[in-house]
Amino acid sequence: MVVLNALAVLVVSTQTRAAEEPAKKTSRPNLVIILVDDLGYGDLSSYGAKDLATPHIDRLVTGGMKFTQFYANCPVCSPTRAALLSGKFPDRVGVPGVIRTHKKSSWGRLDEKTVLVSELLQKNGYHTAMFGKWHLGLTAPNIPTRRGFDDFYGYLGDMMDNYWTHRRHGINYMREGEKVIDPKGHATDLFTNSACKWLKEYDKKKPFFVFLSYNAPHFPIQPPPEWVKRYEKRFRKKGRRATNCAFVEHLDNGIGKFMDTLRSTGLEENTIVVFSSDNGGSINHGASNGPLSGQKQDMREGGIRVPTSVVWPGRIEPGKVSGVPFVSMDIYSTLCEAAGVKVPEDLDAVSFLPTLLGRPQKQPERDLFWVRLEGGRYRGKPYFAVRRGNWKLSQDNANQKYRLYNIKEDPKESTDQSEKQPEIAKQLRAALDAHIKECAGIPWK
Repeated sequence: MVVLNALAVLVVSTQTRAAEEPAKKTSRPNLVIILVDDLGYGDLSSYGAKDLATPHIDRLVTGGMKFTQFYANCPVCSPTRAALLSGKFPDRVGVPGVIRTHKKSSWGRLDEKTVLVSELLQKNGYHTAMFGKWHLGLTAPNIPTRRGFDDFYGYLGDMMDNYWTHRRHGINYMREGEKVIDPKGHATDLFTNSACKWLKEYDKKKPFFVFLSYNAPHFPIQPPPEWVKRYEKRFRKKGRRATNCAFVEHLDNGIGKFMDTLRSTGLEENTIVVFSSDNGGSINHGASNGPLSGQKQDMREGGIRVPTSVVWPGRIEPGKVSGVPFVSMDIYSTLCEAAGVKVPEDLDAVSFLPTLLGRPQKQPERDLFWVRLEGGRYRGKPYFAVRRGNWKLSQDNANQKYRLYNIKEDPKESTDQSEKQPEIAKQLRAALDAHIKECAGIPWK
């Protein structure tokens, strides 16, 4: 009898383990990146804003880990998006500047051989979907459905000339898959609603990766009129700043709808959600970068430091804050490590998963580089920045001399230390020159 009972226990135990095996394979986390456009470091309540309310994004910030020194890979759109999806510095994948409709004003071409995170996750059993702004190519093969996304509903181009008509230079870049579409409604609502619809219809047979990429609050600043009226009534303010705040609040409402759908479908519990911006806010259009100097297009902190948070219920302790410098491209390695997916060996990205999970993680010993290539007043000349530890060497255009700042002691970048610390400036310049030389032969046309 004892033997029979032991055998029974062994059989049940074996069956239980066998039943758990597939569960482990399907218990990989769902992955979501919510990327917004031109959101200022000071444009969220959770990052110090007093003149607007962003309860839904704030819930993402306080519900997991908040980063106070997270950087976009560039002070403008395309390069940051290229870095985020490739896990590499943008000039290493052919996107040193903004990709646009007309060749004479387009400053990048995404390397077709680089393995994007969407392609890697797709090959490793994830269902991949993107909603919103792409901005990494207008024609095949550099369109979402050819670069690892099973589903796509969104906008191929850069900025929209109008959030209601969804055109750029009179061209319709709205797509569903590869089909040209012409939907009615505000772009923010269209992207939100399509993502929510997708979640409700998702069959849950395998984990998913969703990239929800908004155009807002990039100019033109066009919130729905009712949101402007609502804001003006609450805060008794009008003007450029008020309109921008209403735009951010409308965006926050859309993100709230998406997160509510994630919860109502029972998908939130095993889903990692990363929230970030592709660059700093444009003060000229009513944004605020809080205590930071500079704005979009600048290599100063206001142009590249962005509000960022990560939530993962039950795994990332709510209310945690990290001041370790990470950048957009690091999201690639972080999500892949969480998913158990091996990344390519040539990445520049560093996984910050240990930090998210409360484990010891030494600050990465690496140099961070930023580049932007642009025409117009920049005359087709690139300008750069490099950070090593607390030291940062930067310029805001190619004709400006490099300035050296200690970001820890001088976060507002008010005092140039290049003459007092010539050896540090020399070392950083040498590292930057080496990076420039390495990327010089990478085609971007």
